[in-house]
Amino acid sequence: MTDSLSDAPEISLIHDYLHTYHATLVTTDGCYAVSVQGEIVVNDLRIPYHLVPDEGFLGKSGKWRKLDSAARFAMLKARWNDEARAKLEAQLVQCAGQVLTIARDFDLDPTATLAAFQAKYELARFRCQLALDRIAALKGGKAATRQADKTHNAVNLSLYPESFTVAQAMPRHFIAILGPTNSGKTHAAMQHLMKAQSGVYLAPLRLLALENYRRLTDAGVAVSLITGEQRKLHPEATHVASTVEMLNPNRVVEVAVIDEIQLLEDQDRGAAWTAAVCGVPASTVYLLGALEAQPAIESLVKRVGGTLEVRKLQRMSPLEMEKKPLGSLSNLQAGDVLIAFSRREVLNWRDQAVEQGFKVSAIYGNLSPEVRQAQAERFIDGETKIVVGTDAIGMGLNTPARRIIFTTANKWDGYAEGTIAASLAKQIAGRAGRFGEHEAGFVAGLDAKTHQIIAALLKQTSEPLPSTGFFVSPNLDYLQQISGATGETKLQPLLELFAKHINVHDEFFLPANLSEQIEKARWLDTLNLPLTDRFVFSLCPISTKFAMLESAFKDWTQARAKRRAAPLLRMDGMGGRNELQYLEDTCKLYSAYAWLGFRMPDTFPSGEMAESLMQSTSEQIDKLLQKQNTSRKPAKVSKVRRGAWGK
Repeated sequence: MTDSLSDAPEISLIHDYLHTYHATLVTTDGCYAVSVQGEIVVNDLRIPYHLVPDEGFLGKSGKWRKLDSAARFAMLKARWNDEARAKLEAQLVQCAGQVLTIARDFDLDPTATLAAFQAKYELARFRCQLALDRIAALKGGKAATRQADKTHNAVNLSLYPESFTVAQAMPRHFIAILGPTNSGKTHAAMQHLMKAQSGVYLAPLRLLALENYRRLTDAGVAVSLITGEQRKLHPEATHVASTVEMLNPNRVVEVAVIDEIQLLEDQDRGAAWTAAVCGVPASTVYLLGALEAQPAIESLVKRVGGTLEVRKLQRMSPLEMEKKPLGSLSNLQAGDVLIAFSRREVLNWRDQAVEQGFKVSAIYGNLSPEVRQAQAERFIDGETKIVVGTDAIGMGLNTPARRIIFTTANKWDGYAEGTIAASLAKQIAGRAGRFGEHEAGFVAGLDAKTHQIIAALLKQTSEPLPSTGFFVSPNLDYLQQISGATGETKLQPLLELFAKHINVHDEFFLPANLSEQIEKARWLDTLNLPLTDRFVFSLCPISTKFAMLESAFKDWTQARAKRRAAPLLRMDGMGGRNELQYLEDTCKLYSAYAWLGFRMPDTFPSGEMAESLMQSTSEQIDKLLQKQNTSRKPAKVSKVRRGAWGK
């Protein structure tokens, strides 16, 4: 999420100021802050830093959003300027001097300790204290420090790549194909994969795994589809199309394709891409993604070993900003895609487009991949003329859109609304003007303000991904090592210990965002379950923020603890907008049951039925959407009934 700017001139002004002062705006702990880069020199040693100054917080997201443009710029200049840099660097020089003195006196290597100065989202004073704690730990001292060392050594992630023994034992050649949306990155990689004797395609989304499974199948390749919730196994499969989390690090293949490699920087899911690059056992590994991922790729490949070839592609058809905003939905044309950033707004704009006489496809993240694909195919086939969607269309859906129209430039980040990142704006806008369908792609805002902001975002230079700080999630082995070192047996504190001690050795690997997993662990630790079961349940892709799903999750875990089979409930409903939400949640419930069915079939014996119900529910959702997408009258809301599915 970038800074929440109110108009295009201020976006450019703040962007230029940040660039001049080697800084970026970040969101951390629900606040906006300025993160800065630079270098200090102590005893002829050059020490880089990337930190949030102690006075670099600009305010809570909500408060920052309420400020006008002039106030935001004034606050930024007050918090980060030449005087502030001098103060920060004096603080770092003092800390580094103490570290180097101790390192010299006790013959220690200060390199890993001073790497604490590189943490994009963290305050300088905390990192200085961490550096001093690290050098104190190296020096030895208190018993508590020795116990901490024992814990640290149980999670030595400086050796993380070496834990993938099969991949590390073989020579690997990496080919990074980088470019903007609509540059043809996937074509060459998939052609090589199709011709290979064996291979694997690793996708960020089940939708993309499904799309390329069909692509390989159509090419006559014996391929299996493997995702967390779904299996289509070919008895003689030479290839696999799967989501990235389902990587099999023990199956050697000729070619691997890892898609959307820039997601290495994603705090929630980036760990799966780190694991894939470190652990996919393929002679040739394609890394497909955005241009800004190059420094990260070069750094990570250097660390894991292997040769690297970088190919850069340009967009195959031009992308142009319309001279003026759309202004009104009466100006919509066939081939337009309207972008909103919430399910509610998508359905609202969908209804308005239908009122203009258009048949519409609706696409948003809460829909299953099958429904999203079905909605997109209606647009591709010409059955519908307009798409209304969220940023879910930015990845994995190749639609013949002529023009992308942003209804807003703001998106909720979990704390407040703020202007979308330039990288996201470019990824979505890039879907316009698919090569072979249109000579050029066009982009517009619905209103003048949105039009100006989007135009400014598309002109921004994207910040390169960091070349350190790759995210890692704990596997069961790491947690068992920590348990052995500390005597701790509960999952929640083990996850917290992992997050706390993972970065002691260096900053090359960092803990992924474990907050949702830790929240599930808090409940799981109350049950009589072995650590192995609690760990698996903590990874189950079901949100406990919704009452129906939370209730199901607790029922399932209790059934496992009581050594009983968990029955699958069939959820039935009838017509109306409320029914749409209900069916979406029901589809997620079936999906989670199927996921558990693959991992604990004795407790979840109806996994195949869950897959079948997931598919039939997706078809219901698609039919209901299509009815609403083509009807000028809003669908009537009716009651929902629930029926029990037999054991």
